[in-house]
Amino acid sequence: MVRRFLYVVAGLIVLALAGLLAYRIWGVPLMRAALVPGESFRAQPTLSIADYRDDRMWLARPSLVNDPSRWTPPGYRPRQTHGGAAVFFIHPTSYLSRAHWNAPLDDREANDRAALFLRGQASAFNEAGEIWAPRYRQATFGAFLTDKAAADQALALAYRDLLAAFDVFLAEIAPDRPIILAGHSQGALHLTHLLKDRVAGKPLAKRIVAAYAIGWPISITTDLPALGLPACTAPEQRGCVLAWQSFAEPADPSLILDTFDRTTGFDGRPRRGTPLLCTNPLTGANGGSAPASANLGTLYPNADLSSATIRTGTVGARCAGRGLLLIGSPPDLGPYTLPGNNYHVYDYSLFWANVRADAARRLAAQ
Repeated sequence: MVRRFLYVVAGLIVLALAGLLAYRIWGVPLMRAALVPGESFRAQPTLSIADYRDDRMWLARPSLVNDPSRWTPPGYRPRQTHGGAAVFFIHPTSYLSRAHWNAPLDDREANDRAALFLRGQASAFNEAGEIWAPRYRQATFGAFLTDKAAADQALALAYRDLLAAFDVFLAEIAPDRPIILAGHSQGALHLTHLLKDRVAGKPLAKRIVAAYAIGWPISITTDLPALGLPACTAPEQRGCVLAWQSFAEPADPSLILDTFDRTTGFDGRPRRGTPLLCTNPLTGANGGSAPASANLGTLYPNADLSSATIRTGTVGARCAGRGLLLIGSPPDLGPYTLPGNNYHVYDYSLFWANVRADAARRLAAQ
């Protein structure tokens, strides 16, 4: 299982439950019935800094021998020497069960799937430096399909784990070492809170090369000012935030925006109708467009999903509307596209080589 190179979050869920046809008929209610836990939220003991000093609490860490984040496609190699940036990566949701609101730390399937995500996502940063990716009691996928109080409680528990892991990360790297922060989906959500609580207004902000909060909407109006770092407006800029959500055309983002618009921003104001941060990963700047020729490489999985290869110049990108990243006609990356031509599952793999070059370029900038 760990060796398989899957790019799966909700796409697999839809297919495994009833197929795309069933989704079109019953939609979100079907997913809620199948994925939202029926149990009450269960409080759990807080994990401590001492817990995260143990290698077993990490999916990726310099001391680990079998580190999935060090995977690369043919033609690429991870950093061969120590140094560079220290990369703190928060993986997306890999726990799909409705048995619990939070993933047990020993859930093998969730851990194996998380390791797979590190191969396809965190690996983009392994040239810039060493990657640290903690296990954490992530909220289950169903927590994002309901407004039950238990869902917020589950996310809060997961975030507390990450705070403890982040404290260990900071304690074990050199006090002047540059830092890259990155995550996807649920991981990006937690990353925005980490920026707000541990980076904004703190001396640590000066060490941040960039923060890649990919696959989660960030309101420019109500959220970005609280993160303590500006949006990235130039490819050589340091100390800034990148974010995008990928859609092929025609795009229907209603499943995302309808939920997002019912929430409140970090400044206490409604997010409804506010513009979203959209970094174009092909240019490294906020907004704008770039042709497919600017794409340094997209990851294409092989037939049995055991590996992937890089193809250059196949996918362009442009920011449009409220802040969606549109990629033109749907590329054939596999069967895991979500309804509305949502390429959420592929947010990193669409632009893997550009993300890799982006991190190296910002690290080298002065």
